Amino acid sequence: MSDLQPQPCSWQVNGLQLSGLSWGRPDGRPVLALHGWLDNAASFSLLAPLLPDCHVVALDLTGHGRSDCRSADASYQIWDDLPEICGVIDALGWERFSLMGHSRGGVISTLFASCFPEQVSHLILLDALLPQPINETEFPTQLRKFMLEKSHWQNRDKRVFPSMDAAVAIRDDGSLPSAAARLLAERNLAACDGGYTWTTDNRLRGASAVKLTAGHLQAVLHALSMPTLLLLAEQGLGGQHPQIVALAREGIARLEVHTLPGGHHFHMEDSVGRVSQDIAQFLESSP
Repeated sequence: MSDLQPQPCSWQVNGLQLSGLSWGRPDGRPVLALHGWLDNAASFSLLAPLLPDCHVVALDLTGHGRSDCRSADASYQIWDDLPEICGVIDALGWERFSLMGHSRGGVISTLFASCFPEQVSHLILLDALLPQPINETEFPTQLRKFMLEKSHWQNRDKRVFPSMDAAVAIRDDGSLPSAAARLLAERNLAACDGGYTWTTDNRLRGASAVKLTAGHLQAVLHALSMPTLLLLAEQGLGGQHPQIVALAREGIARLEVHTLPGGHHFHMEDSVGRVSQDIAQFLESSP
């Protein structure tokens, strides 16, 4: 494994301070990496050093890690991140790049790539594709759920832990290796009166106001013209939702699908070497 250390990054976009980490030389292949729900840029701390030919820039998406939270009137729909991602890309000066996303970040990556296919040379999805569709008749119920949950989470105080180790222990629940859990938890913590608290915005735990229908999802997938690599984890979403593969094969023209050992965070587990090999080969072999 490379001893390449991450470099901190920051950008001002739409009045928000966004943070991130980068690995590799600036003249390497540009790769923008988007993490999963309640994670942060440290999600790529094990994978990025194994891609030495790449310049990997990983964001703390808004409301995560060391990036700002949104204002009280705003929301965290998956498409709300897209303008901020555009701002970061402009600041980096990238006209064309590879886009890699894990979990929720994979969903956001798919949406972005469908909107701006001319900018995305390669799309890499880590145990994610798109959210489960709902029928349009469920819209009022979904909107009501969003309204109630936004009020609940917005008014809920964040838990305070007496030490960083006490907070890390909450994330270290056995769902991923202890060292990986610590990487994620420490970047999502900040000192406060009485100890440490999460920087993650509580509203991320609430329901979405709008969910996409099957027709929306099909349109998104058909708009993906770039080579796309879908890596699924045997004990992750890929193993639990085989319909994801069927949906991808039906809708994405230039698709590779590989299933690898590990859980949903397989890019932070022992499988990270396999994940990096598949990604490197995909980037080199796909036009």
